[in-house]
Amino acid sequence: MAEERLQALGQAVIDGFPDQAKEIAEEIISAGADPLDVLESYLSPAMDEVGRRYEEGDFFIPDLTMSGEAMKAAMSIVGPAMADSDQTRTAPGTVILGTVEGDIHEIGKSLVGTMLEAAGFIVHDLGVNVPAAEFVAQAREIKADVVGLSALLTTTMRNQQVVIEALEEAGMRGELKVIIGGAPVSPQWAEKIGADGFAENAREAVSVVRGLVGAD
Repeated sequence: MAEERLQALGQAVIDGFPDQAKEIAEEIISAGADPLDVLESYLSPAMDEVGRRYEEGDFFIPDLTMSGEAMKAAMSIVGPAMADSDQTRTAPGTVILGTVEGDIHEIGKSLVGTMLEAAGFIVHDLGVNVPAAEFVAQAREIKADVVGLSALLTTTMRNQQVVIEALEEAGMRGELKVIIGGAPVSPQWAEKIGADGFAENAREAVSVVRGLVGAD
């Protein structure tokens, strides 16, 4: 497989072109490219670059959203190809994500999920307006290593604390780590409610989660 086409796939993700990313992924997988290598050598680094550009102020939320869509489009081809060839990545951990009850903001949380998946994590996205009891039930069912709680409103960030308290009451707090994020959230709030980590953006979230599971 020509290196230029593999590079073009990564660039399509960076540029946020889902149709192009899917088309190139189909082309290179059909031509015999190793799907695991495609993921680890081209797609994951592309998402790292997207995160870097956002962190440095060159990319904005719409750019992140489109790059995330392009990554998903490429993985709709690469993922099944990995399964068909019995290839697996050793996942550094399993993460549950959700926007807490009362809050319906989606974009930031979804971007964190995309970045974590690109980094090899198994991610279960519970969506938005998620009650504490559901976080607890899902964390128990899938034996999550990390629970990520998003809140974009000052009126709903209190529910991050409610989830942590529910995990404590269920006797699960010692079994997993909790990371929080969202516009009104701060390291001070994380410390106050007993969270294990805080992230300001999707790229930082990957770094924090990797540290929490000892994957650095």
